Amino acid sequence: MALERRLFDDGRQVYVLDGDIVRTGLCQDLGFSLEDRTENIRRIGEVARIMANSGLCVIVAFISPFRVDRDKVRGAMPDGCFIEVYVNASLEVCQERDTKGLYARAIRGEIADFTGISSPYEPPVSPEVELNTDRLSETEAVDLILSFLSQ
Repeated sequence: MALERRLFDDGRQVYVLDGDIVRTGLCQDLGFSLEDRTENIRRIGEVARIMANSGLCVIVAFISPFRVDRDKVRGAMPDGCFIEVYVNASLEVCQERDTKGLYARAIRGEIADFTGISSPYEPPVSPEVELNTDRLSETEAVDLILSFLSQ
């Protein structure tokens, strides 16, 4: 949200597609199975493509655990319009930041197919930007993304 604010303040038309919000509407019929996760990313990738084609800067704030799904979305976007930002945080840091208590529930076995616990996460091989958020402040992370965009 801090990135959105900075882009907006700089005069950009920007919108954040947030995973939690999309799952309550567009993807409310999907669960967390492998097939459903793939369809979830396909749908949001298509929405992001449509929005980007209209001239919006679209920030897609999703956990996309599988490289193949991210690569399919990248392939559907015009060249240079897909910028992969790897928010790299350890499992411990993710658990500390978990305001909804989902990691604790997953560890107790209450949530199946939870990324990083009972379902794998495939880190990007060569993201355009990598943010080690256990070491960077929010401002530093946003500055790194904006620095990349300015190039």
